[in-house]
Amino acid sequence: MLAYEIVRKKLDGEANSEGEIRALVDGFVRGEIAPEQMAAWLAAVYVRGLSDEETWWLTKAMAESGRMLDLSAIDGIKVDKHSTGGVGDKVSIVAVPLVAAGGVPVAKLTGRALGHTGGTADKLESIPGMRLDLSEAEFIGQVQRIGCAIAVATEDIAPADKKIYALRDKTATIASIPLIVSSILSKKLAGGADAFVFDVKFGDGAFMRQLEEAKALAEGLVRTAKLAGKRAVAVLSSMEQPLGHAVGNAVEVAEAIAVLRGEGPTDVREVCLTVAAHMLWLGGVVSDPQEGRRKAEELLGSGAALEKFRQLVAAQGGDASIVDDPKRLPQPNHRAEVRAEREGVVTQIATRRLGLLAARLGAGRLGARAWTQRRGFGCTKKSAILFRRARCWRRCKVPAPLRRSWWRKGRRVLGLGRKRLPCRWWRG
Repeated sequence: MLAYEIVRKKLDGEANSEGEIRALVDGFVRGEIAPEQMAAWLAAVYVRGLSDEETWWLTKAMAESGRMLDLSAIDGIKVDKHSTGGVGDKVSIVAVPLVAAGGVPVAKLTGRALGHTGGTADKLESIPGMRLDLSEAEFIGQVQRIGCAIAVATEDIAPADKKIYALRDKTATIASIPLIVSSILSKKLAGGADAFVFDVKFGDGAFMRQLEEAKALAEGLVRTAKLAGKRAVAVLSSMEQPLGHAVGNAVEVAEAIAVLRGEGPTDVREVCLTVAAHMLWLGGVVSDPQEGRRKAEELLGSGAALEKFRQLVAAQGGDASIVDDPKRLPQPNHRAEVRAEREGVVTQIATRRLGLLAARLGAGRLGARAWTQRRGFGCTKKSAILFRRARCWRRCKVPAPLRRSWWRKGRRVLGLGRKRLPCRWWRG
């Protein structure tokens, strides 16, 4: 069928068949479908939407556009997790070894920083010697040996998604739930896992700012995964302020290690335990998420999760001594404190702006800007906390003293008021 007719049907509100969607995706990847035609179809989807079946057909075509990992050589139910991204999100660094310590194999393909959100790969590569460019044989072999592995997805994993996402970015069609679902799930399916936990963020620092939008995305991910024959659970977590105190690369690894030790910020621990509880349940080692929660708490308390993280780092060539001494992680040359100019209560944190500020200072990836593992922030105060004038609320770790303009930008991220406001942390 001509691409013209496929586009026309969707523009007119008609459903596309599986064969039509497959022809469109395959043709676009091969260069036989013009970008203008694919852009027109994406715009039609943005306006008209896709049925659950159409979303699944699109997801399947995108997943099968490249290499599909076969994890059948690994015993047990392989469970993966995915976060829709946020500021200070270091959950994977904790959840992967925590779940593996509980006997569920975790073979995780991860990504790099995108926009104002950090990337697990960038954070883990701040560990001296840590490799994430594992071959398929290394990836599978490591999971067989120690129960977990984290690697960067190669270019041949769901290549259709990369081409389509680039076009969506240029045509303002990013914020389409079916297109987001297919983008996320196509990569997860190509990764070969049997079950998934989706951590869908909402709030100022998330891609889905409104709670209702996040719910719609969570439901779409679970429904489409079911059509793919996979078990899946989605949880909703707040990104109305940074998760934890650390925002950056090495600083977030250090904070994750603190959580694995049974310490660390309460909010990070809570999200990690909730995600791990559902992963343990999907992996079949507990009867329900409540038992999974208790088991995850035991694994943190006993030190088993921390030991598994040590094994993970060592297996991928990293310096495992950072587990006992996080100060061996890359350190900044300069530290600066941003202080409040008046007394009040923290009523709001511009989380997205904070993430962009961290990226512009070099802790993320924005265009051609220099990127480094040493830079980051430590948010010492968060929402609903009483704040006094001249008290430090954020510590910056940078290679050189900050210019005056950066101090102004740092203060604008914090909202001070007189009344304590309720602080939403977690919705499941």
